[in-house]
Amino acid sequence: MLKHLEQIRILPEVLLWTAVAALVGALAGTASAGFLFSLDAVTHWRLQNPWLLYLLPWCGILIAFFYSRYGKNTEAGNNLLIDEIHNPQKIVPLRMAPFVLLGTLATHLFGGSAGREGTAVQMGGTLADQLTPLFRFNSEQRKTLLMAGISGGFASVFGTPLAGAIFGLEVLAIGRLRYQALLPCFIAAIVADQVTLAWGIKHTAYAIPAATPLSVTHLLLALAAGVCFGVCAFAFSWSSHRATKIFKNLIASPLWRAFAGGVLVILMAALLRTDRYLGLGIPAIVESLQGPVPVYDFLFKMIFTIVTLSSGFKGGEVTPLFFIGATLGNALAWILPLPSSLLAAMGFVAVFAGAANTPLACAVMALEIFGTGTGLYTALACVMSYIFSGHAGIYHAQKVEVPKHAQKN
Repeated sequence: MLKHLEQIRILPEVLLWTAVAALVGALAGTASAGFLFSLDAVTHWRLQNPWLLYLLPWCGILIAFFYSRYGKNTEAGNNLLIDEIHNPQKIVPLRMAPFVLLGTLATHLFGGSAGREGTAVQMGGTLADQLTPLFRFNSEQRKTLLMAGISGGFASVFGTPLAGAIFGLEVLAIGRLRYQALLPCFIAAIVADQVTLAWGIKHTAYAIPAATPLSVTHLLLALAAGVCFGVCAFAFSWSSHRATKIFKNLIASPLWRAFAGGVLVILMAALLRTDRYLGLGIPAIVESLQGPVPVYDFLFKMIFTIVTLSSGFKGGEVTPLFFIGATLGNALAWILPLPSSLLAAMGFVAVFAGAANTPLACAVMALEIFGTGTGLYTALACVMSYIFSGHAGIYHAQKVEVPKHAQKN
């Protein structure tokens, strides 16, 4: 009898969070739809007008000026949202959403190597937090609201609602999931994804030629590949943090830091005589899943992305990490006797799993993107990458709740 009474008692809360999370998902999905539509437009314009790259340094100055003048308390981006969940202080400023939106679009318009998940996550979290005073949520409820916003933003930008839901639960702390936010995160992610689709947005279809037969040898090779992906994730995270410090130490002004970063991107593109490593790099990702690509692709994309983001341009790391992981996996086919398409699919999710410390979300993402045929291989690669990537990932606001490795007394 008591159990039934308890279930009746929690019903209003379940209904409340169902409605709130659906609203969060609708807001995040609509914001992502507008962002993805605009991103496609500016990317197309850049490809049609290669000379726009030469304006990248001046674009950097403009972005840095507006952030330093009007958006100082929003510059932390995803880390600000994570910090607010760990230690709630004040409502995330609404201006974070348009700032990161315009900053990311400008970065891509002029050829910066950046992603898009950071923008969608920040917009989703920011819009969700504006509901806090409306519903008079306390600090614990606000944490759940922000997590739902993160899930909605991530799910809608990639078309992966299950991975998005888990990402919002997993990204906050290493070794701990906040199950109290399970329902809001799943509802927000599902609604956000469906709303984005309803706006007519289509996500890139990533396909691999055929499934690889399951065998002990293949699974052991997947574990070995996962180690490589974890080391790559560590190298990206460490290099990103180090490059940010170097830029700040060498150039005090954020305006001139961004200018210098833009100049470096132009010089690298000129030396390599290619625009392959600019923007999102989705065509190269698709290539790596279908056949051989240059073995150095992952390294150059890593350098371009680190320079772009560390100097002050906006966007995210995830799609570049997809590029880095997929092309690294493709390159590993030269030394590991597995199909290059399978290794590319493993790297696609595993490098991000290690860099963001989100192995569960990435393993589920692989199922949503590539289907169940690669499920065991991609899951093992994500786990191994997570273990070998260290504790310092791309989000420095993450807390270490449970260490990855047993601690010696």
